Amino acid sequence: MAKRVAVIGAGVSGLSSIKCCLDEDLEPTCFERSDDIGGLWKFTETSKDGMTRVYKSLVTNVCKEMSCYSDFPFQEDYPNFMKQEKFWDYLQEFAEHFDLLKYIRFRTTVCSVTKRPDFSETGQWDIVTETEGKLDRAIFDAVMVCTGHFLNPHLPLESFPGIHKFKGQILHSQEYKVPTGFQDKRVLVIGLGNTGGDIAVELSRTAAQVLLSTRTGTWVISRSSDGGYPLNMMATRRRHNFTAQVLPSCVLKWSQERGLNKRFDHTNYGLNITKGKKPKKIVNDELPTCILCGTVTMKTSVKEFTETSALFEDGTVEKNIDVVIFTTGYTFSFPFLEEPLKSLCTKKIFLYKLVFPSNLERTTLAMIGFISLTGSILAGTELQARWATRVFKGLCKIPPSQKLMAEATKKEQLIERGLMKDTSGDRLDYISYMDDLAACIGTKPNVPLLFLKDPRLAWEVFFGPCTPYQYRLMGPGKWDGARNAILTQWDRTMKPLKTRIVPDSSKPASVSHYLKAWGAPILLASLLLICKSSLFLKLVPEKLWDKISPYLISIWRG
Repeated sequence: MAKRVAVIGAGVSGLSSIKCCLDEDLEPTCFERSDDIGGLWKFTETSKDGMTRVYKSLVTNVCKEMSCYSDFPFQEDYPNFMKQEKFWDYLQEFAEHFDLLKYIRFRTTVCSVTKRPDFSETGQWDIVTETEGKLDRAIFDAVMVCTGHFLNPHLPLESFPGIHKFKGQILHSQEYKVPTGFQDKRVLVIGLGNTGGDIAVELSRTAAQVLLSTRTGTWVISRSSDGGYPLNMMATRRRHNFTAQVLPSCVLKWSQERGLNKRFDHTNYGLNITKGKKPKKIVNDELPTCILCGTVTMKTSVKEFTETSALFEDGTVEKNIDVVIFTTGYTFSFPFLEEPLKSLCTKKIFLYKLVFPSNLERTTLAMIGFISLTGSILAGTELQARWATRVFKGLCKIPPSQKLMAEATKKEQLIERGLMKDTSGDRLDYISYMDDLAACIGTKPNVPLLFLKDPRLAWEVFFGPCTPYQYRLMGPGKWDGARNAILTQWDRTMKPLKTRIVPDSSKPASVSHYLKAWGAPILLASLLLICKSSLFLKLVPEKLWDKISPYLISIWRG
């Protein structure tokens, strides 16, 4: 008999969790409190239902080839970065293609998730749900929590003296949908994350003035890189990851900051990181231009509010402010869980690989999507779900709860005593985290083996973008279309750009020409660099050179 799995939430991570359950012959039932899939990606005109939704103008920060489900590429004519409705269309296509909708119970709220009396033996859960006023109770063998990071708006009014005297409009970014209603007003946006930057830029077109307040500053990066290619595809590569592990951190930091300041000097624009604060990045193509044109004015943190004004930490005062928008993020919670599990799950340090609570003697509860990555969250949550479902089936093992709790408790104590840095709030390196999970499943790409068997593919895997398809090349869940998806990823990237073809007799040298001219030397030099690693020497036999040398010669002679 198939194990019954409850999936809470039908957003990005919930949909992948349903599919992963089906891939492992588990029986999923998904509970979604709204009337449609997509979670925050389903735009609504208001937030009266208390659910966080995207604002209408939102555009994805990660390009389509880097943020797709690993066995379901975007259609080739989809733009590389897309508005929220286009991304929602993709989620709908995914759900329909794999026939996931029939496993979802819409307008159903999960009231409680509690251990069964015999949990230590069975690992089972009692789940109480409510659908249009009617309560229902059911027993499940496992639970996947996919309610997301953006649950409760964080509105720190107590940190702003005088805010209750302020007579203008105060709102959290959760309430922001469209720029209508802000015409000719002076707007203060507090907080400079991706949302703060987006809202400031959009309002700058209609408001009389936009003031953007930040305590820390930030690095601002564009969606496109040199040459106009999607930055994610140029930056998120295994060879860059390898170089970052080899170079001293000070050299790496200097190189990164130099590159980030190449587009514009962040200090000149009031965006530089405050000394002693953690560096962070946001994606925004227009913010520097808005600052340059004066439609957005950068400000330090707010010290105090009056009825109509704001006093800032640098002593400056901005008068006649009409609206204050807090883009101060969200907190997440699990009201349906019982204590002490409810509190423990909010502490990432007690989640093994940010998925499994450390205190459960049976690993039948998985937290999917409570991560912050330097790359695609969608790809990360999918791999989490693939791992979790195999753990549920007993095909993957994790350490006993006693060991996990002891390690987590010790780490927490060291952090409290100041002997260890708390990194639980930091964004994780995308490739490192994905490889870590993939190694647990048995799907981590074996680059040395690929160089032996398929040099062309190996080149793309190591030197090209680390797209999600790489985690479908081998092991459990292998997809026959993964190789072709990798080799054609640039075709799908360029397709939506080729909407105006102009005949040109004076064509520059093609990419293939440069690959033939420089491919062999670069590959040879890179392999020599990699071979310095003792681990690599253990993994790759001397036969590698016999296998690859004919391929190198053929490229060289091209």
